[in-house]
Amino acid sequence: MAPTLVNSSLLVRLKFKLTSAIDHCTPVDDFSFERLFEIAGGTGANQGDMLWHDARTLSASATENLDFAGSLSDAFGVTQTFVRINIIMVFARSANTNDVQVQRASSNGLVAFMAASDGIAIPPGGMILLYFGDDATDCVVTASTGDLLTITNSAGSTSVTYDIAVVGATA
Repeated sequence: MAPTLVNSSLLVRLKFKLTSAIDHCTPVDDFSFERLFEIAGGTGANQGDMLWHDARTLSASATENLDFAGSLSDAFGVTQTFVRINIIMVFARSANTNDVQVQRASSNGLVAFMAASDGIAIPPGGMILLYFGDDATDCVVTASTGDLLTITNSAGSTSVTYDIAVVGATA
């Protein structure tokens, strides 16, 4: 029996306080932004029924393509074949010396970025979080034409380790 993703939630919170001492007072800009995104279990709009996560290490200058259409296995050993993706989170471990680069593959790339080879470099201790909204079309995975996410170690000196979590659906 395949595992069941009951629900997921994504909480984004940004808070800061900016002050500046001036004559006779200290004005304060107190900023707070918080959003909670709930993803119910299922395959419809704003729903997901699959979770894949891993801690991965790339040797110096190494590159790997993560194939979201049938080559990844979940924690129970079940092959994951995503049809769409709700969330991608990638965290570059603080102990890394090099950046972890996350890109749309140059060929058959997952449409998480606008064009082939577009992406972002994550410095040590950094993270990217992509939330594709609550539309049933989210980030569509198309086997053999739009299913690869490229992860690259930016330099040839040392290995890098990163954590990745992906929530998506089979339909």
